[in-house]
Amino acid sequence: MKHIKVFGPGCKRCETVMQMVRDTAAELGISVEVEKVDDPRSIAMAGVMSTPGISVDGMMVHAGGLPEPEKLEGWLRQ
Repeated sequence: MKHIKVFGPGCKRCETVMQMVRDTAAELGISVEVEKVDDPRSIAMAGVMSTPGISVDGMMVHAGGLPEPEKLEGWLRQ
């Protein structure tokens, strides 16, 4: 199971990214646990300067805006 964290204040883009992760994982048949991190201090400590940020199994892979679907697939397949 992959552990995904989505860092952001709860904006529409953050919610969209969470749904993108869930939908992509389902399409690929990959089991994921998606955690929303909205605490400003935790976001800053993770090094996210622009939200939404995404980490996969503890590794930060994206920050700022919506990720490209192909990149998201690649992160989930690793």
